[in-house]
Amino acid sequence: MAASSLQICALLLALAGFTILLVSTMSNRWKVSDTATVLVTADWISEGLWMDCAVTAFGSIQCKKFLYMLNSEIHIQACRALMITSILLGFIATVLSLLGLKCTNVGLSDEDGKMKFAVTGGFLFILGGLCSMVAVSWYAAMITAQFFDPLYAGTKYELGDALYLGWAGSVLYTLGGIFLTCSCKGKQTQDYSCNKYAYSAGQAAPQQRIYTKNSETVISNKEYV
Repeated sequence: MAASSLQICALLLALAGFTILLVSTMSNRWKVSDTATVLVTADWISEGLWMDCAVTAFGSIQCKKFLYMLNSEIHIQACRALMITSILLGFIATVLSLLGLKCTNVGLSDEDGKMKFAVTGGFLFILGGLCSMVAVSWYAAMITAQFFDPLYAGTKYELGDALYLGWAGSVLYTLGGIFLTCSCKGKQTQDYSCNKYAYSAGQAAPQQRIYTKNSETVISNKEYV
C-alpha cells in the first residue's frame, strides 16, 4: 500500500513538471529586455525559442515567428532540440508509468512486468528532466555572458520568466522519476528481507535425529544455528 501511494505521488509530481516544461517551451519570455534602443521602438521586448514579441507604446503586443529557424544561433537550436526531447521522453514515461502502477490493471498483470515498466518510466523521467535542465541552464548562461560582455553590440537581455519555470519543471520532473524508481527498489528490498528472514528461521528450527542405542530407538532434538 505504501509503495502504491509513493508511485502515485511520484507520477503526479512528474506530470506537474511535464506540464510546466510544456508551458515553458511554448513561452515567448525566455529572455526579456526593458531598455528601448534606437532600432526598437517598444517599451520592452521578449524572445522565446520560436518567436519574439514586443509591446509598443500604445500597449499592443506584437509577436512574430522567426523567419528561418535554421538561421538561429546554435545554442537556441540546441535548446529547442533538448526541450522537444524532454517532452517526448516525458510522454513515453507517462504511458509506461501508468502501465507499471500497482493500482492499475491496464495492460500487464504480472508484478515483475509492472515493476520493469515503472522503473523504465522513472528513468525516462529523470533523463527528460536532465535534458530540460541542460537546455534552460545553457540558455541562461548565454544570456548572462552577453549581458556582461562589454564588447557585445547587440540588445542585452535579462533572464525571462520561462527560464525560472523551466528550472522548477526540471526539478519536479527529476524528483518524480527518482521517487518512482525508488518505490520499485524498496519493494525489491522488502521481498529480499522477508525471504532472508524466512530462510534463517527455517534453518534455526529444531531438527530431529534418530539413532539406535543399546537396541533402543532414541529420538533427540538438537538445535542447529
